[in-house]
Amino acid sequence: MPTVNVDKEELYTALGRDYTFDEFMDLCFNFGIELEEDTSPKEMAIREVGAHKVDDSVSDRPILKIDIPANRYDLLCHEGISRSLLVFQGKARPPIFRTVIPADGKLQKMTVKPETAAIRPFAVAAILRNVKFTELNYKNFIDLQDKLHMNICRKRTLVAIGTHDLDTIQGPFTYEALAPKEIQFVPLNQEKNMNAEELMTFYENDKHLGKFLPIIKDSPVYPIIYDKNRQVLSLPPIINSNHSKITLDTKNVFIECTATDLTKGKIVLNTMVAMFSEYCAEPFTVEPVEIVYEDNRQPAGVTPDLTSRTTTAKVDYINSCTGLKLNPDEICDLLNKMSLEATPSEEDKNEVVVQVPVTRSDILHQCDIMEDVAIAYGFNNLPHTAPSVSTIGKPYPLNKLADTARVELALAGWSEVSPLTLCSHDENFAFLRQKDPGNIAVRLAHPKTIEYQVVRTSLLPGVLKTLKENKKHSLPIKVFEVGDTAIKDDTQERRSRNVRKVCATYSNKTSGLEQIHGLLDRTLQMLHCQPVDKNGTASGYWIQDSENPTYFPSRSADIYLRQKGETKVIGSFGILHPEVLEKFGLNFPTSAMEFDLEPFL
Repeated sequence: MPTVNVDKEELYTALGRDYTFDEFMDLCFNFGIELEEDTSPKEMAIREVGAHKVDDSVSDRPILKIDIPANRYDLLCHEGISRSLLVFQGKARPPIFRTVIPADGKLQKMTVKPETAAIRPFAVAAILRNVKFTELNYKNFIDLQDKLHMNICRKRTLVAIGTHDLDTIQGPFTYEALAPKEIQFVPLNQEKNMNAEELMTFYENDKHLGKFLPIIKDSPVYPIIYDKNRQVLSLPPIINSNHSKITLDTKNVFIECTATDLTKGKIVLNTMVAMFSEYCAEPFTVEPVEIVYEDNRQPAGVTPDLTSRTTTAKVDYINSCTGLKLNPDEICDLLNKMSLEATPSEEDKNEVVVQVPVTRSDILHQCDIMEDVAIAYGFNNLPHTAPSVSTIGKPYPLNKLADTARVELALAGWSEVSPLTLCSHDENFAFLRQKDPGNIAVRLAHPKTIEYQVVRTSLLPGVLKTLKENKKHSLPIKVFEVGDTAIKDDTQERRSRNVRKVCATYSNKTSGLEQIHGLLDRTLQMLHCQPVDKNGTASGYWIQDSENPTYFPSRSADIYLRQKGETKVIGSFGILHPEVLEKFGLNFPTSAMEFDLEPFL
């Protein structure tokens, strides 16, 4: 869960009253967020480095640290939290966001060049007019960008935000992709003019920007945004130009987002303008920007689209999930507290119609609406009910076997991880140097993002992604997962089936293949499967050299299992190929094993 630091005095002023710590903690809990602590930057710095190392210039102004659900991007700043809490308490109505065309009827225009398709193919933009910045809301403006970059933007890999003083630049704008040496500008807060190659060298040791350089560093072309006079606005996703730098005196703000995922790009732009359009001279108004793709890969249009979308939810579904007996009007009243405008359906008495604002991109299904009803009603107020039937339960055999495997792997010194079951097509195949046969992976028909295109057919991509996010930990890193994969199977009613697998990796300064081999032997023996001669007839397992492209040549083996006279390959293990490590951002040798668990049931 992201943690947001909110200025205490500013928040309480916006809410119209002061709170004790316990009062505000209760309010946060009732709304579905969590107050972590009441502290200050100076107090946090003292805890981190000690009082003797903390400069007197560090602020001691009180702040509240609040944990926010990861999918509530509208709560990542003071503006979103205060606005939502006021609506929740019935002290305000949700704002109505509007796009406003300039008086002369001419929109600013951004043209996306064809060559950007090779690096960051999408762009969206908007303008906030007559904004009044203060020190506090300017800080919130910058902090929200950082929070979005680390959350939905996935550290700028999916979306990068650029904000500019519109009065220092002139439209129309162009979004291009050029060779690094052709790009020249003065980076933000610098004085020297650099080309993009020099910029990469300059920032490679920067603790803030250095981690973003690999996103484009090895590309033959870099994305770049120019204005009418060929003045650089930004080099996404790295840094903006110093020329268009925003200050407290800025009145008109040009916001651009470049993206590899258009849906997320639109969500990020909508969040930015929805949060800070309240500081415009005409609150909650946004000037749209025309986006034109020269190669027509996307139809021309204007961004942002601030219209609410309409969805529905069944009354009996909401009541059955919550144990309540609410009528449509009562459900609508509760949803209104959660900033969702809801009305009873005129066509179906068992349905409510919900207008979802652009700030609530987390609403995807009626279960999300049901959750908001439960929050507004109060989780502690939901009725306690006993099951209507008396049954005697027992573990599902496959789950019991999986739990047994988990215990043994943990006792062997490995730590369990739980990655997501969806992944991108490339992560499932190309990143592992495997070809897609076309009849194995279950694909999503209309994926909302490139991160979730297929149901995993292997546990290895998820484990390696977890390693990537935890590679700062000391070596060796030993992790495992016992979980489901899915493959197509036309013999099944659902035309697919789950396959329970075991996967483990060992990462160190050396490959540690013997560690993975030992873990494999221990795990299989725990499953009452003994090593046997492959030329014999006894039931058991053996390993045999293989040339699996996921692993280093001559450093991998297949795992064979013979049961009741039948022999089949149930998995493999070996030292991961350097190209696989590179694709997943790992810089240390890693050995892995993966095998099917179900044959041991």
